[in-house]
Amino acid sequence: MRLLFAGTPTPALASLEALIASRHEVVAVLTRPDARAGRGRTLAPSPVKARALEAGIPVLTPRTLRDDDVVEQIRTLGVDAAPVVAYGNMIPSGLLDVPTHGWVNLHFSVLPAWRGAAPVQHAIMAGDEVTGATTFVIQDGPVDTGPVLGTLTETIRPRDTSGDLLDRLAVAGATLLVRTLDALEAGQLQPVPQPDEGVSRAPKVEAEDARVRWSTPAHVVDRRIRGCTPAPGAWTTLPDGSRLGLGPVTVAREVTDLAPGHVRAGKREVLVGTGGHAVLLGEVTPQGKRPMPAADWARGARLADDLVLGADA
Repeated sequence: MRLLFAGTPTPALASLEALIASRHEVVAVLTRPDARAGRGRTLAPSPVKARALEAGIPVLTPRTLRDDDVVEQIRTLGVDAAPVVAYGNMIPSGLLDVPTHGWVNLHFSVLPAWRGAAPVQHAIMAGDEVTGATTFVIQDGPVDTGPVLGTLTETIRPRDTSGDLLDRLAVAGATLLVRTLDALEAGQLQPVPQPDEGVSRAPKVEAEDARVRWSTPAHVVDRRIRGCTPAPGAWTTLPDGSRLGLGPVTVAREVTDLAPGHVRAGKREVLVGTGGHAVLLGEVTPQGKRPMPAADWARGARLADDLVLGADA
């Protein structure tokens, strides 16, 4: 089949690579416009654009898909299907029927669970034990509600961050996407409407959502931090109001005498109280500095004995 691939960030690369290697032809790539990145804030192409150009595939980078010229440009491609992986723009209704087999989205949850922009993060923060990926046909209406073409499941490991889990789902999902397109071409698939039960929502995780509330139980703190790693990055505050970035922690089940947010720093470890057991800090990032082991930070910062994190939460 002739394909228009729509995707933008790094997690979409595995699917693009799989489609390039498949029997299908990626005739063009649709991605977000170049964006400013890095300390210099220079314009840089999306990871998908960079790979497509390397492969000699034409790239479209419109700011909106509602422009008549853009719609006509896509129509003239004559594609059979448009696979979508984390593209980042809504597909307007006027384009939905352009590909013969529609716009086939790869979503990183087992729908109808975790509809929205951050399914992997929300699955970890909710304490789910299993998640997965779904291919479905994008339709006009609420986001991620289209009929399902295929699914796979993936176990969430006890120490998974959202980055770890997304890496695995991106690779497994790429295989699912190719198999879905193969089956569509062969006429072996019929889209199945999503059930009304089991719906949950996964809106974008904002920076404020990544703020750790030490009054919550240790397992909730652990899930919040892992779900927000690497993005947007979990954090708390120091008494001077500056932020302290937090990497994944370990629940210290033997320590129950620390009040929420209270810090106990030893030579090799830093404990923080929660609404239950304490947690052992891993890597921390003081504001304006690089990540470092918590014990190194504690030694250099000469922490007060009565230090309380996040007291302004």
